[in-house]
Amino acid sequence: QVQLVESGGGLVQPGGSLRLSCTASGFPFSRHDMGWYRQAAGKEREVVATIRYSGGRTSYADSVKGRFTISRDNAKSTLYLQMNSLNLADTAVYYCKPPSLVGWGQGTQVTVSS
Repeated sequence: QVQLVESGGGLVQPGGSLRLSCTASGFPFSRHDMGWYRQAAGKEREVVATIRYSGGRTSYADSVKGRFTISRDNAKSTLYLQMNSLNLADTAVYYCKPPSLVGWGQGTQVTVSS
């Protein structure tokens, strides 16, 4: 059974930083590409960043490019998202998931507010 546990969210001021973590179990983490997604209130869920199973290739939504960094530690089955220069538009619930599998975790709330 796929289990995804996101953590690290919180309240931060504009311009601040947060580091999200996602601990995965129930599937061979090191063999799966992974992604971070987010859903703001009243909006559809969108992909934020993806990373290949080896960690060798990453991609980002234009809105976060240059500010967010996705990474992974396959030995720990953990995915990370370093978020810098946060702005109000980054407020959302953030989720992690392998694109190839179904099911979502509970997500972690990120709120950017002054």
